[in-house]
Amino acid sequence: MHETPAWASLAYLISGVLFILALRGLSSPTSSRSGNRFGMLGMLIAVATTLALHGTGLVEIGIAIAIGGVIGFVTARRIAMTDMPQLVAAFHSLVGLAAVLVAAAAFLNPDAFGIFDTATGHINPVSRVEMGLGVAIGAITFSGSVIAFLKLNGNMSGAPIMLPGRHVINLGTIAAILGLIGYFVTDDAQWVFFTITALSFLIGFLLIIPIGGADMPVVVSMLNSYSGWAAAAMGFTLHNTAMIITGALVGSSGAILSYIMCKAMNRSFISVIAGGFGAAEGATAVGGKTDRPWKRGSAEDAAFLMGQAEQVIIVPGYGMAVSQAQHALREMADLLKAEGVRVKYAIHPVAGRMPGHMNVLLAEAHVPYDEVFELEDINSEFAQTDIAFVIGANDVTNPAAKTDKSSPIYGMPILDVEKAKTVLFLKRSMGGVGYAGVDNDVFYMDNTMMLLGDAKKMVEEIVKSMNH
Repeated sequence: MHETPAWASLAYLISGVLFILALRGLSSPTSSRSGNRFGMLGMLIAVATTLALHGTGLVEIGIAIAIGGVIGFVTARRIAMTDMPQLVAAFHSLVGLAAVLVAAAAFLNPDAFGIFDTATGHINPVSRVEMGLGVAIGAITFSGSVIAFLKLNGNMSGAPIMLPGRHVINLGTIAAILGLIGYFVTDDAQWVFFTITALSFLIGFLLIIPIGGADMPVVVSMLNSYSGWAAAAMGFTLHNTAMIITGALVGSSGAILSYIMCKAMNRSFISVIAGGFGAAEGATAVGGKTDRPWKRGSAEDAAFLMGQAEQVIIVPGYGMAVSQAQHALREMADLLKAEGVRVKYAIHPVAGRMPGHMNVLLAEAHVPYDEVFELEDINSEFAQTDIAFVIGANDVTNPAAKTDKSSPIYGMPILDVEKAKTVLFLKRSMGGVGYAGVDNDVFYMDNTMMLLGDAKKMVEEIVKSMNH
């Protein structure tokens, strides 16, 4: 492998700086657009530099880029915002699979990758470590992301699937993978490499299957981190500085985000890595208890109550995303503000199906950033609030997280909507439960009025009532 020219090293350095600026920009909604532009420019420089260094096979590479670009463009144009979490999981799976394929190519043709030691007739030991780690992390990312996609897309139950003796199986499999990677340094036989690959695919499935739906946003964040580390490991194998920088940035930022989310949810970071953190032993999901008394309201009732309020806190959840109600919701909020009502939005860290899901939807509807508050900043205000307007956010408002140790969401901080003077809870029907599969006592409280039906249509009816 030839030494990287000075101009290429400088170009990779510039792309790395742009990636850092991209992450900095994406840390705030107000600077997210510029952050995306920095990231796109950095990737363009990195790809162009790599192609310039490659020199051969540019036609084939160009065809592959064109095919992938068309698929990506069409997918981005057609994908609904409600399906964004599934799309992110699918992207992570492709990154993991790419790492596996690159590692396999390097293993089967080491001389082309400059990792073959002619003196010994084997792949050099350092490259074996990089290759072993890269294929393991990539395979775990791929299979774990496939399970996450199936859960998010509804092809697999969002409830935890608890395998007997899963902790022993998982720890044993992980130990076997690490042991084989260590052995791979001394023996680069094909059976060792492909056994590492197979076991890594298996542990990816086993780690994600036991995780409950309420914790899926953390899973998406964690898989994002895994995909970064897989890319970084392959960057070492390919001697590509840009891949190392990009992978390290994605891996570290994903890990930090996962840690922050775990702290916000009162989950253990280690238990996320171990898998099965979405449901403790003995935790059970309870179906809807529609035989309990509850009060049903209409759009006219909701419009009247909110029109008389001094402050309304809107709590969006996945129900808002499914019905694409964010634009109607903003219109409702604008009407309330015109009447002198203070309107705020309360966002739970895991509302929706991925980190920042609700923030993205509200930003799409041009909701002012200064009206959107995180859980820790607004939770104390519910006790002094006239109306808590909950739109499809079941699990993140469920008091069972504080009181019921048998609940799969026990210990997760929630938005204290039940403390408001009146709770207007909008959901499709009383028969359904949240993604975690547990009923919500808020439905049956004296200060709660249930608004049943499609979220977008119900909010639109409320808007019509306000205009009359």
